[in-house]
Amino acid sequence: MGYSLTALNQSPKKTATYADLEALPPHVVGEIIDGELIASPRPASLHARAATLLATALGGPFDRGTDGPGGWILLYEPELHVVGQVLVPDLAGWRRARMPEMPDVAAFQLAPDWVCEVLSPGTVTIDRAHKMRHSAAAKVGHTWLIDPAATTLEVYRLDGDGWRLVQTYAGDVTIRPEPFDAVELELGGLWSR
Repeated sequence: MGYSLTALNQSPKKTATYADLEALPPHVVGEIIDGELIASPRPASLHARAATLLATALGGPFDRGTDGPGGWILLYEPELHVVGQVLVPDLAGWRRARMPEMPDVAAFQLAPDWVCEVLSPGTVTIDRAHKMRHSAAAKVGHTWLIDPAATTLEVYRLDGDGWRLVQTYAGDVTIRPEPFDAVELELGGLWSR
Protein backbone atom coordinates (compact mmCIF):
# COMPACT_ATOMS: atom_id res chain seq x y z
CA MET A 1 0.00 0.00 0.00
CA GLY A 2 1.37 3.46 -0.89
CA TYR A 3 1.22 6.55 1.28
CA SER A 4 1.83 10.10 0.22
CA LEU A 5 4.63 11.95 1.96
CA THR A 6 2.18 14.72 2.72
CA ALA A 7 -0.11 12.36 4.55
CA LEU A 8 2.71 10.73 6.55
CA ASN A 9 5.17 13.54 7.21
CA GLN A 10 3.46 16.87 6.99
CA SER A 11 0.12 18.54 7.00
CA PRO A 12 -1.34 19.57 3.64
CA LYS A 13 -0.57 23.07 2.44
CA LYS A 14 -3.08 25.68 3.50
CA THR A 15 -4.67 27.56 0.61
CA ALA A 16 -3.66 31.21 0.83
CA THR A 17 -6.33 33.80 1.47
CA TYR A 18 -6.51 37.48 0.72
CA ALA A 19 -5.93 38.12 4.44
CA ASP A 20 -2.56 36.38 4.06
CA LEU A 21 -1.73 38.71 1.20
CA GLU A 22 -2.76 41.79 3.19
CA ALA A 23 -0.54 40.69 6.10
CA LEU A 24 2.63 40.88 3.99
CA PRO A 25 5.07 43.69 4.77
CA PRO A 26 4.88 46.73 2.47
CA HIS A 27 8.29 46.13 0.88
CA VAL A 28 7.16 43.00 -1.02
CA VAL A 29 4.79 42.33 -3.92
CA GLY A 30 2.24 39.69 -3.00
CA GLU A 31 0.30 37.39 -5.31
CA ILE A 32 -1.83 34.29 -4.86
CA ILE A 33 -1.08 31.80 -7.63
CA ASP A 34 -2.57 28.30 -7.64
CA GLY A 35 -3.58 28.78 -4.01
CA GLU A 36 -0.03 29.63 -2.91
CA LEU A 37 1.03 32.97 -1.45
CA ILE A 38 3.96 34.31 -3.48
CA ALA A 39 5.92 37.18 -1.94
CA SER A 40 8.56 38.81 -4.11
CA PRO A 41 10.94 41.56 -3.05
CA ARG A 42 10.71 44.92 -4.75
CA PRO A 43 12.46 44.87 -8.13
CA ALA A 44 16.21 45.34 -8.38
CA SER A 45 17.60 48.31 -10.30
CA LEU A 46 17.79 46.82 -13.84
CA HIS A 47 14.27 45.44 -13.51
CA ALA A 48 12.85 48.72 -12.17
CA ARG A 49 14.67 50.77 -14.81
CA ALA A 50 13.40 48.64 -17.74
CA ALA A 51 9.81 48.76 -16.44
CA THR A 52 9.96 52.51 -15.85
CA LEU A 53 11.45 53.28 -19.26
CA LEU A 54 8.95 51.03 -21.05
CA ALA A 55 6.02 52.66 -19.24
CA THR A 56 7.39 56.07 -20.22
CA ALA A 57 7.91 55.05 -23.86
CA LEU A 58 4.41 53.58 -24.24
CA GLY A 59 2.53 55.99 -21.99
CA GLY A 60 2.74 59.09 -24.18
CA PRO A 61 1.63 57.66 -27.51
CA PHE A 62 -0.77 54.99 -26.29
CA ASP A 63 -2.20 56.10 -22.94
CA ARG A 64 -2.21 59.89 -23.42
CA GLY A 65 -2.28 59.93 -27.23
CA THR A 66 0.78 62.20 -27.50
CA ASP A 67 2.39 61.57 -30.90
CA GLY A 68 0.48 58.31 -31.13
CA PRO A 69 -2.96 56.76 -31.46
CA GLY A 70 -4.01 56.69 -27.79
CA GLY A 71 -6.75 54.22 -26.97
CA TRP A 72 -5.13 52.50 -23.97
CA ILE A 73 -5.02 52.67 -20.18
CA LEU A 74 -1.56 51.56 -18.98
CA LEU A 75 -0.71 50.83 -15.34
CA TYR A 76 2.35 49.86 -13.33
CA GLU A 77 1.86 46.82 -11.05
CA PRO A 78 -1.95 46.65 -11.04
CA GLU A 79 -3.53 43.94 -8.90
CA LEU A 80 -5.60 41.60 -11.05
CA HIS A 81 -8.26 39.24 -9.71
CA VAL A 82 -8.74 36.94 -12.70
CA VAL A 83 -9.43 33.22 -13.19
CA GLY A 84 -9.30 32.61 -9.44
CA GLN A 85 -5.81 34.12 -9.08
CA VAL A 86 -4.37 37.33 -7.65
CA LEU A 87 -1.71 38.45 -10.13
CA VAL A 88 0.46 41.57 -10.19
CA PRO A 89 2.15 42.02 -13.57
CA ASP A 90 4.91 44.60 -13.86
CA LEU A 91 2.85 46.51 -16.44
CA ALA A 92 -0.62 45.99 -17.89
CA GLY A 93 -2.79 47.71 -20.44
CA TRP A 94 -6.47 47.78 -21.31
CA ARG A 95 -7.87 49.01 -24.60
CA ARG A 96 -10.28 51.86 -23.94
CA ALA A 97 -12.81 50.06 -26.13
CA ARG A 98 -13.06 47.47 -23.31
CA MET A 99 -12.43 49.79 -20.35
CA PRO A 100 -13.47 53.32 -21.43
CA GLU A 101 -12.73 54.79 -18.00
CA MET A 102 -10.44 53.49 -15.30
CA PRO A 103 -12.49 52.51 -12.24
CA ASP A 104 -11.46 53.59 -8.75
CA VAL A 105 -10.75 50.09 -7.39
CA ALA A 106 -8.03 48.33 -5.42
CA ALA A 107 -8.00 45.39 -7.84
CA PHE A 108 -9.17 44.82 -11.39
CA GLN A 109 -11.55 42.00 -12.29
CA LEU A 110 -11.43 42.79 -16.00
CA ALA A 111 -8.42 41.05 -17.53
CA PRO A 112 -6.08 43.39 -19.39
CA ASP A 113 -5.41 43.19 -23.13
CA TRP A 114 -1.64 43.21 -22.59
CA VAL A 115 0.70 42.34 -19.73
CA CYS A 116 4.44 42.74 -19.43
CA GLU A 117 6.69 40.91 -17.02
CA VAL A 118 10.26 42.04 -16.48
CA LEU A 119 12.18 38.87 -15.72
CA SER A 120 14.36 38.57 -12.64
CA PRO A 121 16.26 35.47 -11.49
CA GLY A 122 13.86 35.05 -8.56
CA THR A 123 10.64 35.41 -10.58
CA VAL A 124 11.38 33.95 -14.01
CA THR A 125 9.81 30.56 -13.25
CA ILE A 126 6.69 32.12 -11.76
CA ASP A 127 6.37 34.55 -14.68
CA ARG A 128 6.89 31.92 -17.39
CA ALA A 129 5.30 28.77 -15.96
CA HIS A 130 2.45 30.11 -13.86
CA LYS A 131 1.50 33.69 -14.67
CA MET A 132 1.59 33.14 -18.45
CA ARG A 133 -0.73 30.13 -18.08
CA HIS A 134 -3.24 32.11 -16.04
CA SER A 135 -3.00 35.12 -18.35
CA ALA A 136 -3.90 32.83 -21.25
CA ALA A 137 -6.85 31.43 -19.29
CA ALA A 138 -8.00 35.00 -18.61
CA LYS A 139 -7.81 35.72 -22.38
CA VAL A 140 -5.14 38.43 -22.14
CA GLY A 141 -4.32 39.16 -25.80
CA HIS A 142 -0.56 39.75 -25.56
CA THR A 143 2.24 39.06 -23.09
CA TRP A 144 5.69 40.59 -23.23
CA LEU A 145 8.65 39.15 -21.34
CA ILE A 146 11.58 41.52 -20.92
CA ASP A 147 14.94 40.30 -19.71
CA PRO A 148 17.12 43.33 -18.90
CA ALA A 149 20.19 41.18 -18.18
CA ALA A 150 19.99 39.45 -21.58
CA THR A 151 18.64 42.64 -23.25
CA THR A 152 15.75 40.78 -24.87
CA LEU A 153 12.04 41.26 -25.42
CA GLU A 154 9.80 38.28 -26.23
CA VAL A 155 6.38 39.11 -27.69
CA TYR A 156 3.61 36.51 -27.33
CA ARG A 157 0.10 36.58 -28.81
CA LEU A 158 -2.78 34.51 -27.45
CA ASP A 159 -3.56 31.75 -29.94
CA GLY A 160 -6.56 29.71 -28.80
CA ASP A 161 -5.83 28.60 -25.26
CA GLY A 162 -2.08 29.14 -25.36
CA TRP A 163 0.68 31.50 -26.37
CA ARG A 164 2.37 31.80 -29.72
CA LEU A 165 5.79 33.46 -29.78
CA VAL A 166 5.49 36.27 -32.33
CA GLN A 167 9.01 37.66 -32.16
CA THR A 168 12.10 37.86 -29.98
CA TYR A 169 14.03 41.13 -30.16
CA ALA A 170 17.50 41.69 -28.74
CA GLY A 171 19.94 44.48 -28.07
CA ASP A 172 19.71 48.01 -29.39
CA VAL A 173 17.18 47.86 -32.23
CA THR A 174 14.21 49.97 -33.24
CA ILE A 175 11.09 47.83 -33.32
CA ARG A 176 7.30 47.91 -33.69
CA PRO A 177 6.13 45.10 -31.38
CA GLU A 178 2.44 44.22 -31.32
CA PRO A 179 0.05 45.34 -29.97
CA PHE A 180 1.91 48.68 -29.86
CA ASP A 181 3.15 48.55 -33.45
CA ALA A 182 1.71 51.96 -34.41
CA VAL A 183 4.82 53.68 -32.97
CA GLU A 184 8.50 52.73 -33.04
CA LEU A 185 10.12 51.63 -29.79
CA GLU A 186 13.88 51.95 -29.28
CA LEU A 187 14.58 48.74 -27.42
CA GLY A 188 18.08 49.82 -26.42
CA GLY A 189 16.53 52.62 -24.36
CA LEU A 190 15.24 50.00 -21.91
CA TRP A 191 18.78 48.92 -21.09
CA SER A 192 20.26 52.40 -20.61
CA ARG A 193 21.86 53.08 -17.26
